[in-house]
Amino acid sequence: MPRRPSSIAIVGAGPRGAGILERLAASLPELFGDGELDVHLVDPFPPGAGRIWRHAQSPLLAMNSMAADVTMYTDDSVVCAGPIVPGPSLWEWVQRVRAGELPTETADAYGPALWAELESVDAATFPSRRLQSRYLGWVLRDVVASLPSRVRVHVHTGRATRLTETGDDQWLTVEGEDVPIRADSVVLASGHLDAVPTDDERALLARAVDAGLRYLPPEQTTDTDLSVVQPGETVLVRGLGLAFVDLVVLLFEGRGGRFVADDDAVGGLRYIASGQEPVLVAGSPRGAPYHSKTHYALRAGRPPLPRYFGPDQIGVHTATGPVDLRATLWPLIAKEIAWGWYHELVAGHPDRVTLDLDAFTARFDALDWATPQMDTFLAELAPDPLDRLDLDALDRPLDGVTAPDLDSLQPLVVARIAEDLRQHVDPRHTPHLGAFVAMLSIYGELTRLQGESALTPESQARDVSWWQGFFNGVASGPPGFRVRQILALADAGLVRFLGPGMWVEQVGPEEGDAGPGSAVFRAGSAATPDTVTSTILVDARLPDPSASRSTDPLLASLLRSGDVVEHVLRAADGTVLRNTGLIEVRAADGAVVDATGAAHPRRFAVGPHTQVKVAGAFTRPGMNAQSLRYNDAVARAILRSLPVEEAAAA
Repeated sequence: MPRRPSSIAIVGAGPRGAGILERLAASLPELFGDGELDVHLVDPFPPGAGRIWRHAQSPLLAMNSMAADVTMYTDDSVVCAGPIVPGPSLWEWVQRVRAGELPTETADAYGPALWAELESVDAATFPSRRLQSRYLGWVLRDVVASLPSRVRVHVHTGRATRLTETGDDQWLTVEGEDVPIRADSVVLASGHLDAVPTDDERALLARAVDAGLRYLPPEQTTDTDLSVVQPGETVLVRGLGLAFVDLVVLLFEGRGGRFVADDDAVGGLRYIASGQEPVLVAGSPRGAPYHSKTHYALRAGRPPLPRYFGPDQIGVHTATGPVDLRATLWPLIAKEIAWGWYHELVAGHPDRVTLDLDAFTARFDALDWATPQMDTFLAELAPDPLDRLDLDALDRPLDGVTAPDLDSLQPLVVARIAEDLRQHVDPRHTPHLGAFVAMLSIYGELTRLQGESALTPESQARDVSWWQGFFNGVASGPPGFRVRQILALADAGLVRFLGPGMWVEQVGPEEGDAGPGSAVFRAGSAATPDTVTSTILVDARLPDPSASRSTDPLLASLLRSGDVVEHVLRAADGTVLRNTGLIEVRAADGAVVDATGAAHPRRFAVGPHTQVKVAGAFTRPGMNAQSLRYNDAVARAILRSLPVEEAAAA
């Protein structure tokens, strides 16, 4: 009897979906034999790049990683079950394009502006998202080209809307296609999902509309209609993360302003206005933008990791049951971050410390974190206070900063931001990068612990979001040139900082101070008694994850049918502590969990819409990256779920 090919549908053809395909290709010979396979990539956005990295966005928007720090391929550092298949990093790919080694990547195909950028990029450049789009598209084509002829890849440019089952077959409906796709196994790799506003956000929006105010709820900044922001008006902005950085780019350079070099300016830049700019008054719980990306390499090489926060050290605490992250594990986490910092300081800057690496390590090993003995030792080791790690300052950079009024607050905040920038671009301060590398290792271990339910539900509900915020603030910041631009805008009076502990309320019309019968948003902070009013408020952040509020039709239908559930944290007595809004999956391999608690044998999900958090869809080379290891585990589970040989329907 004739046999029909097995089939996999990957919903989401951006870097996560492409990464899964790369790992499928790597393990195919081992796990699938010589069978035939159809792989269907489904995405309304360009394959490889997906929505976030699509070419059709402002050319002003840049990556938050240097060209040498971006790869989609495994290397010898990656510890995984599947084969290691090396490939070029973004920077190596750029060099190959310049050398004419990739026939499809030509100046005519790129256009003058993008080709000029490609020719100017070096290893330490933060490329545009458009250039990254080209790299990701090439990676996908490279992976497809590596597949044997018995594997066929089909690209479907449309949105998946429905998934059903008949017997062992799954049927995926795609907008614009008359016939559903048949698949043995399905992977949901759609990335960040849009969601309708929360109840509180909807209520705020309704009140704002009724009062004649404008409120822009959380969403991808690149998709926000910013035409409602008028030139010259004051805009309240809640959030100082990466969405805020995109907002700044689009409202200032995006409206014709430009930056010029000025050695006398705080950040070395001066802003030339176009006259189309608003004035942004911004705040957040921490009150400052994320720490800048580091602009240097490690002098001492990658520190040996994990050392204090690996499976063996953690297992001592978790052997008898789930533990509290802050109370039990934080001392180990903090010491691991400090190990990354001080390893780089001692081995990379020996002239600034009093011990060599062996002597330092022996004494550091013997001391617990956050003890008077450790504090005394580190003060003796590093006489300059700037060479010592201050985790509280990294987490809350504006603690203790207060001023009698908003005008007096500005130079205080600007000075903190400028000094932080200096330390992240000055090679004297490479210990910051050592700490960052340690945090990446910690991130992977914490993901594993969550998957193994090794944290108490109370700690997961309370502490994991704190850790994610701390990690984002320290490790996921913008390039230094973006911070310089923000400083230039602050100097021009076009970006003003409210300080930490920002709050917002709607007042009026009777209480408003913008004229009789008017309503306003009023904002303040813990740093100053001054307040600021405006008729427009922007929440500059991504929507909170929520499968139940998702605008994705496929996910909504799966949730309604009970084939997908949100991951809910419950206390021992069953009390709901927190609904994460994330798709529940089996942590080991991404298998989708349904309403009965069963893991589907042939449905998988990977990415930020699941409760398994991995740090980015692409990663730095040479880092044993968690994202590549997890992609490998999921891909191998998918291959094992396939029927190797399947009789064709009669």
